[in-house]
Amino acid sequence: MKDWDAESAVLAARALAEGRPTGWFEELYAAGERGETTVPWNRTAPAPQLTDWVPTLGDPDGRRAVVVGCGLGGDAEFVAAAGFTTTAFDIAPTAVATARGRYPGSPVDYRVADLLDLPDEWARAFDVVVEIINVQALPVSLRPAATAAVAALVAPGGDLLVVENVRGDGDPPSSRPPWAFTRAEITAFAGHGLEPVSPARSSGLPVRWTAVFRRKDRKPGPE
Repeated sequence: MKDWDAESAVLAARALAEGRPTGWFEELYAAGERGETTVPWNRTAPAPQLTDWVPTLGDPDGRRAVVVGCGLGGDAEFVAAAGFTTTAFDIAPTAVATARGRYPGSPVDYRVADLLDLPDEWARAFDVVVEIINVQALPVSLRPAATAAVAALVAPGGDLLVVENVRGDGDPPSSRPPWAFTRAEITAFAGHGLEPVSPARSSGLPVRWTAVFRRKDRKPGPE
């Protein structure tokens, strides 16, 4: 059985050469499902940055959340258990099917969707947006579009958590995924109508940025 992380480099390189920069995600999850590789991104515990952040968000009643690139559902289940009405999406149908199978009866609305071509009705629709180590799996050439797409999910008054691997300002991008973020790249989420709640900070092993942003304009109120 192949290691999924090593196999991701092979599949990503082939997909990029063929002009399919997001095509390798489903290929990797499907290989894991068939037993050809270890199961990719196989975790049930939520990310520690998420467990630290969610309790700071206050009353979840009536508030909508979305988990970007949900994989096998660990983060989405945590957000839903905290009381948020939760949507979670991934471009890989096998990942979404696996998540649904792991959590029968889950309140999470699992969807197959492409970050770079999201449903119109999701624009500024979510009070809580979670982006953890997904944009970094896309080539750096797609980073501006992916960053804008994540930011566009945040509703007026809503909050965004971003967690990505760290790349030093003078270091070249990797030759394979993940393509880690410089400080300038992590703060670029603020260029889409969002404002930083706190400065981006790096910690943990592997070392990752954690940044929180908010769309300051308010939701429309009653006349």
